[in-house]
Amino acid sequence: MTLEEITISRAIISDHMETLLDYMEMDVAVVGGGPSGLVCSALIAEKGYKVGLIEKKLSIGGGMWGGGMMFPRIVVQEEARRLLDRFHINYSEFSSGYYTARSIEAVSKLTAAASDAGVEFFNLTTVEDVMVKGDGVLSGLVINWQPVEATGLHVDPLTLACKITVDATGHDAVISHQVAKKCGKPEIKGEGTMWAENAETAVVSHTKEVFPGLYVCGMAANAVLGGHRMGPVFGGMLLSGEAAALQIVNRL
Repeated sequence: MTLEEITISRAIISDHMETLLDYMEMDVAVVGGGPSGLVCSALIAEKGYKVGLIEKKLSIGGGMWGGGMMFPRIVVQEEARRLLDRFHINYSEFSSGYYTARSIEAVSKLTAAASDAGVEFFNLTTVEDVMVKGDGVLSGLVINWQPVEATGLHVDPLTLACKITVDATGHDAVISHQVAKKCGKPEIKGEGTMWAENAETAVVSHTKEVFPGLYVCGMAANAVLGGHRMGPVFGGMLLSGEAAALQIVNRL
C-alpha cells in the first residue's frame, strides 16, 4: 500500500469537521476534562445522550495526572471506593478507609470509559463566552481554539448549542464566572483554605444547578458555593461527577 500525504490530511480534516458540525447542537456540554467532568460525561453518555467534553489543554485529566506534588498517586476514601470499582481502576488499601490508586491509570480508565460511552472530546478548545437569551437560560457556548486565546490573536469564535452546560473547570470556575459577569448571578463565593474533610463532603452537596441550564461539579462547585480545597484526595471529585450526572439525567 502506498501512503499519500494529502489523503491523510483529508481524512483528519473531513472526519473532525463532520464531528464538529454534528456537535454544533448537543444535549450536554461538559467544560473541563478533569476527574469530575470525565465521570459526569461518561455516566450521562451511557444513558444515550449526546455529550461533548470541552478541554482547553492538549491532554485530558486535569489535576489528577500529577497526583500529589508529582508523586503519581491519588487517595480515595471509603465512600468513593465503589467508583474505582465501577471504572475498573486498581487500588490498594493504605489504612482503614484510605485507598491509593495510580493517577495515570485512573485518568486513562476514566477517559476510556467516557470515550466508550460515546462522549466526543474537543481538546485545545476554550470557552470565551456564553449565550443567554431572553428566556434567561444558558443555551450555548462561544468557543475558540486555546492557542488563539493564549497568543491574544483577534480571531472571531464559533458557537455551540446545548441543553445543559456543566462547569467542571476546577478552581477557576470559568463558566460560572462568565455567566456571573454578564448576568449578575450566580454569586461566586470563592474557595476556602485546605480542609480535606470539609471539602470532600461539601463538593458533593455543592454539586447542583446554579443558574438556569448551568450545573457545577468538582472544584468548580466548591469555588462557586464557598467550599474548601482538599488536595490530592479525589473521592469527592468522582462522587461530584456522579451526582451531577444523576441530576442532569433525571432532568433530561
